Amino acid sequence: MKLTVKFFARYREAVGMDGLAIEGDFATLDDVRARLAQWKGFDVLAEQNLMCARNEELCSLDEPLSDGDEVAFFPTVTGG
Repeated sequence: MKLTVKFFARYREAVGMDGLAIEGDFATLDDVRARLAQWKGFDVLAEQNLMCARNEELCSLDEPLSDGDEVAFFPTVTGG
């Protein structure tokens, strides 16, 4: 399966890139997150509270994936 992964806000700053292409056997968005979180510099994706999207639609980490999907990770937003 080939996916496009995008990073936003401080996640983009932490990993040092806007996005990447990845290939692998991923059933859910959490599978992608877990794989990337193991890479050097990507440990920010191991955070418990993060937001994600599949094909520009907000979703949960248990969202199933299909070949060619675009997934995105971004931190939760809080206001004060």
